[in-house]
Amino acid sequence: MKVYVIDNGGQWTHREWRMLRYIGVDAEIVPNTTPLEKLKDADALVLSGGAPRIGLQDKLGNCDEYLAYAEVPILGICAGHQYMARFFGGEVKPAKVPEYGKVEIEVLEENVLFKSLPKKFIVWESHNDEVTKIPENFILLASSANCKVQAMKHKDKPLYGLQFHPEVEHTQYGKEIFMNFLGLR
Repeated sequence: MKVYVIDNGGQWTHREWRMLRYIGVDAEIVPNTTPLEKLKDADALVLSGGAPRIGLQDKLGNCDEYLAYAEVPILGICAGHQYMARFFGGEVKPAKVPEYGKVEIEVLEENVLFKSLPKKFIVWESHNDEVTKIPENFILLASSANCKVQAMKHKDKPLYGLQFHPEVEHTQYGKEIFMNFLGLR
């Protein structure tokens, strides 16, 4: 299995790559300017987090191209999640309560990402901005006390977004979330 981690300038992009390698996946980090044509052998893409406030910017490399035309599952993390929401017509705004550190989330909807996980668990946050309105063709999967959209999924396509960081050791079940995303559990 080949997974490309799209580098959007996030501080933990290498941790996403390392987690994928840890679970036995052939993973490679590539710049977000990489043309989709060069990612033909991908079985999945991970849109990494990004630099501060990147979720509010107009463009994020070639992420538009990946979201519009890639025919593989895509997992957006933090800014990647925010960008996915904006691309499909959702809204991203500065968070009323920016989250940093450990936060409890609640899984609201049964889905592939959270298969066989508890309804509530601790995740690691690092964000100033958040999705305030999910796109029309997405469903809400998980929330926390201060951030309504902790996780979302496209209704028909294998497109997922997570506000939190499953790649860091402080997130419970991060490894399982990646494995669920890739169909390895």
